[in-house]
Amino acid sequence: MILSIPASEIEQRQQRFVETLKTRECDAALMFSVTDIFYLTGFNFRPSERPIALIIDAQGTFSLFVPRMEVEHAQEYAVISQTHDYPEYPGITHPMEYLKDVLKAKGFGTLSVGVDAEGYSSAKGYAGPAVTSLMPFANKVSIKGLVERQRYIKSYREIELIKESARWGNLAHSLLVKYTQAGGREMEAEGRATQEAAQAMFATLGAGYRPYGSPAHAFYRGQIGPHSAFPHSQNQNAQFKSGFNVVSQAACDVWGYKSELERIMFIDQASQTQEMFFNHMVEAQEVAFRTIKPGIPASRVEEEVQRYFKDQNLSQYVKHHTGHNMGLLNHEAPFFDLGDHTLLEAGMVFSVEPGLYVEGVGAFRHSDTIVITETGMEMITYFPRDFESLIIG
Repeated sequence: MILSIPASEIEQRQQRFVETLKTRECDAALMFSVTDIFYLTGFNFRPSERPIALIIDAQGTFSLFVPRMEVEHAQEYAVISQTHDYPEYPGITHPMEYLKDVLKAKGFGTLSVGVDAEGYSSAKGYAGPAVTSLMPFANKVSIKGLVERQRYIKSYREIELIKESARWGNLAHSLLVKYTQAGGREMEAEGRATQEAAQAMFATLGAGYRPYGSPAHAFYRGQIGPHSAFPHSQNQNAQFKSGFNVVSQAACDVWGYKSELERIMFIDQASQTQEMFFNHMVEAQEVAFRTIKPGIPASRVEEEVQRYFKDQNLSQYVKHHTGHNMGLLNHEAPFFDLGDHTLLEAGMVFSVEPGLYVEGVGAFRHSDTIVITETGMEMITYFPRDFESLIIG
């Protein structure tokens, strides 16, 4: 059972990244993205007002710049050669001044440096200057998105972590269905399902399991009855009523890797109108499944789904594109979108979730996680998708 990414694979990621930097004519790099730092070092940390940065110098050495409170944490878990630290934020001397000294010592002032941002950023009270205002580089190159593109194609281990995520998401979802009954409320069903699924997960996987996110959980996000017509609603602690359609979501993080499982379900019964929209949504998802294969642009999938909706006079009920890549984040590029022409490749992992949103009735959306194979696609999530199985209560 694979429950983590070993240091050897992280080192391979670093080597590939350094090679990519060279193609961008970069001698070195400075990065602030939390997700990319985790991907390239294995260091999972809680971002706050205290700046953290990844430094790749001209020798290809990876080092972390961290607050003093994170030094031992980084040394224990990160695949790096060095740590550089500062006392505290905001401190008597601002952390960016300490970073400037580290970069000067590494000769960054004479190098072509790739940066993913102008400086550290946080919504938790941080304020500070851009790095380039403190010291000039010989040349500055934006590498924003460079690591995200490296993350597009998943390794065997990454896919296995996502499949493990899907297994526990499936359990959480099954428990959510069990506790969803007319007269009950969403937070009660969510709480019971999530607690039981997480406990089963801990008992089964044992001490080797690291979520680096959230253990198995399932929820409705307020998408209950007519309110479900808001695609990204928030929890309302709504009451379940007979005849309501509800949109569920279940997920689980395994060493930071995620899957996505969503279902449109019906409490006790469904009308002919609900069944009609349900069937159209399922067929749109099947259109996407039949289209997905390596070598085509991501936009092709969306084109085929939107063609189906247009032919069925349903375009007025469509509010979003068909899906998105995922991995360490629940939404990553590329996207099944008319404007995204990224060529699909084996090893990419996507959600497939065309939806219909009918005012006064609610939402109709499944989301399944798939991996692109050499010849087509493989479904990772596996909760039932048919109409009869999704009348619950």
